[in-house]
Order: sequence, then C-alpha cells, then structure tokens
Amino acid sequence: MKTPQDCSNMADIRAAIDRIDEDLVRLFAQRATYIDRASEIKATVNLPARIGGRVEEVVANVRAHALAYGLPPDLVEKLWRRLIDWSIAREESRLGPDSLRKDNE
Repeated sequence: MKTPQDCSNMADIRAAIDRIDEDLVRLFAQRATYIDRASEIKATVNLPARIGGRVEEVVANVRAHALAYGLPPDLVEKLWRRLIDWSIAREESRLGPDSLRKDNE
C-alpha cells in the first residue's frame, strides 16, 4: 500500500482508504469473536454484559492510544463508547438482560 505522501491522485487515496476500511472491518469482526467468547464465559460465572469498571478501563486505554497516535481522545472515546455499547448489546443478546445477573467487577 502506498504511503499518503506517495499517493498522487484521488484514486490512490480512495484505494488506500478502502483497504484500511476492509482491515478495520476485519478487526471489528475479530473483536466480535472475543465478545462472543466473553459472553460464554460470563454465562458460566453469572456476570453481566456491562461491567462498569471494565468499560471505563477500555475507554481509558483507548484515550491513551489516541494520544499516542496523535488523534483527539474525545472523538476516539465517542467512537469507542458506541463500539462498547454495540458489544454489550451483542453479549446481552446471548446472556439475557443484565438485571438477571450480578455485577462482579
């Protein structure tokens, strides 16, 4: 893949962005397999899908990564909170409502 500086036209830019988008979707799909496994493990130990302390730990990690890569941490946090909400909804679809489980942080 060309570096941004090696792209000489919009077709080059678009091809690179399309490749990156595919990679991101592949990584999200891979992340989802871990979410699915987490729901299986949580079911065996009666944990809820949403564990507040872990949510905030993930957000703090992502904010630090954003800073390290020169991205605005507030924007990345917003994106990740959406991803976290989607992930929790995915877990709840397998576990059932959190109201039936205890929060063992």
